[in-house]
Amino acid sequence: MTSRADLLAFVRRHAARSAAATPLSLGEIADSLGDSAFSILCAVIALPFLTPLPLGPLATVAGFALALLGLQMLRGAPTPHLPTRARAVVLSPRVLGATMRVLGRILAVVDRLSRPRLQGVVEGPRGARLRGLVTGSSGLVMAVPLFGLPFNNALPALAVLLVSLAELEDDGVLAWVAVATLALASLYVVGVWLAVAVLGRETIALTGW
Repeated sequence: MTSRADLLAFVRRHAARSAAATPLSLGEIADSLGDSAFSILCAVIALPFLTPLPLGPLATVAGFALALLGLQMLRGAPTPHLPTRARAVVLSPRVLGATMRVLGRILAVVDRLSRPRLQGVVEGPRGARLRGLVTGSSGLVMAVPLFGLPFNNALPALAVLLVSLAELEDDGVLAWVAVATLALASLYVVGVWLAVAVLGRETIALTGW
């Protein structure tokens, strides 16, 4: 299981790299993580999408990458495999540094709220399947093209981040919060699509198209 110490070491190592103005690709990040790869890599991918502002096609690409990682976790893969194009995505020193700073702040907040509890939810094959289900489903929700709609990226990205931190903190309660966040994100997307469908039908009825 990935430990919180692994994530802290990752943050320190790559914060130093950003300070040295050295760019880093997602492939290099994945290769450097070993057994800790899934949770940390998913957290790094999700972080930029926590903003309430939509990020357009970037969210679709990230969503499909997360869906692929979730599927790999469901299948019991020991380490992640990213497509060649995803591995080639480079984080500039500025983006890398900002990501590491935000991740460090989030860890400080989670430290005050989280503790080991309901550990059976996050440990072993059962925990891996739950993480895979939440990560993969959140990725698909994030990939839905709702350009211009606020929070359509933030809610599924938050679910990914929470379920990743749940493993790091050995906190089953946090995992269930991630599940609830995913449910809220799904309802939000379904509600928007239903509203668009109803509005479109009424518009057609009024205009006689």
